[in-house]
Amino acid sequence: MPAKIPPAAAIVALALIVAVLSLHRLGAGDVCTGNEAVEGVFVQQMVEHGNLLFPVENRNVPMYKPPLFHWTAVAIDRLAGIQKVTAANLRLPSALYAIAGALLTMLFAYELLGLDAAVLAGLALAASYQYISQGRFGRVDMTLCFFETLSLFAFLRWLASDATLSGRAARFESNLPALYLMAAALGLGVLAKGPIGAILPGVSIIIFMIAERRGRQISAMLDPGAIILGAAIAASWYLACYFGGRFAFLNRQLDTENVGRFFGSLGAMAPWYYLKPILLNSAPLSILVPVAAVYALLSPVVTPGGDSTSLPGKGRAGVRLFAIFYFATVIFFSIAAYKRRSYLLPVWPAATVILAWWIVTVPPQAFRRAATWTFVALCAGPVVFNFIDIPRTEVRSCAADSFRPAAEEIARVVAPSDPLYLYGFQEEVAPLLFYLDRDAPVLPGRLGDAPPGFVIMPANVWKTHQSDALDFEPVLTSDHGNRHLVIVKRGKSYASSPRHFFARVTAPYLSQSTR
Repeated sequence: MPAKIPPAAAIVALALIVAVLSLHRLGAGDVCTGNEAVEGVFVQQMVEHGNLLFPVENRNVPMYKPPLFHWTAVAIDRLAGIQKVTAANLRLPSALYAIAGALLTMLFAYELLGLDAAVLAGLALAASYQYISQGRFGRVDMTLCFFETLSLFAFLRWLASDATLSGRAARFESNLPALYLMAAALGLGVLAKGPIGAILPGVSIIIFMIAERRGRQISAMLDPGAIILGAAIAASWYLACYFGGRFAFLNRQLDTENVGRFFGSLGAMAPWYYLKPILLNSAPLSILVPVAAVYALLSPVVTPGGDSTSLPGKGRAGVRLFAIFYFATVIFFSIAAYKRRSYLLPVWPAATVILAWWIVTVPPQAFRRAATWTFVALCAGPVVFNFIDIPRTEVRSCAADSFRPAAEEIARVVAPSDPLYLYGFQEEVAPLLFYLDRDAPVLPGRLGDAPPGFVIMPANVWKTHQSDALDFEPVLTSDHGNRHLVIVKRGKSYASSPRHFFARVTAPYLSQSTR
């Protein structure tokens, strides 16, 4: 890489590239997947209704994940003066965590391995399809990725240079503020997605310490203040649930979403489920990552200058730790019964540092410049592809499945204070609730037993149950893409007279005719 480029300029330029990839047309695609819409409903409860601790979906469904992602969204919206949740500001926390994670990775790679490695690590993150696409998705995974990465980097900052030190000598040599930062990051990882946010980094660190014959330094990490800090952050919201009597939240978080997922109560996938994602989720880079990680574990690790003792041994320590974290994550989730591709997201920052080290240190000195520029060229294509394809895919994949047009039509028919219910849906209703931006309880049993008010149902359900609901009056049929809904009314509309009802329905069309 050109030596005349100031390190700060190179790192900032790459951070801006990641920012463009993460923010470009961020809200162009509608929220139409259940996973994203569920989080969106909880963010709406926090931002628009002030339910910061215990928001529920549709009056009775507790949060699926801890609230750090949602609290981040609230903080951003408060600072920006935003009072309504949209697709764009729902996804903005993930985008900002992705940008911050890329900047953190490059800064640490620069300290660990030099500018060339920092630039290559940043390019690799920009070229990673999984990293960029998840940075544009309103879910908790990028929040978890950032804090797991921060905990690993903070640990390496804390780590004593001399592997033979122990006891007071190790404590004196190590970086105590970095230990507290690691503890805070582990605690925030738990608040992002549950205990896994501390388990995988923690297990990886312990394995690393044992493998590197630093077992005597483990006791130096057990600083009472750091332990208290990490535990207090991790347990804060769970204790609020306990003392607030919100046991349904605790059951959902600790039982269903953690133990249940691991042992298969939500379903099970084959142990080899991750083989394809590992190799192809961000090809061609994802094909190289396992090779570089194995090489980091099995080969003597050196810094770019060729001296394994330079940079106080941190170059050697860093890539070994990151390789251990990579394989620990893959193995853990391969053992777990329930699997999702996004579970592998947190390995990407560490994996890019491994790749950068592999490129700038492993080839013979005469070929390193060629290897570096080949890697840059290898990343350039995916970076351009991510800029063009990811936003297009987001829009295209949701074009026929969005509930937004139907919700806009329903809002013109049903006043905010009118009773509104759902009936007969065989899918997650959060995408509809997100665009309705209100509760609509799901009716069990027979349609004929529904209380007075408006009922939304799929058109085929209405066709099937129409004969059982003779006193229901259809007021709207909404057909958009794959969404075919019927809205029926039973009894009077509580919010408005027939004249006002007619005005609400016809006003948009009358206004269009006068333009």
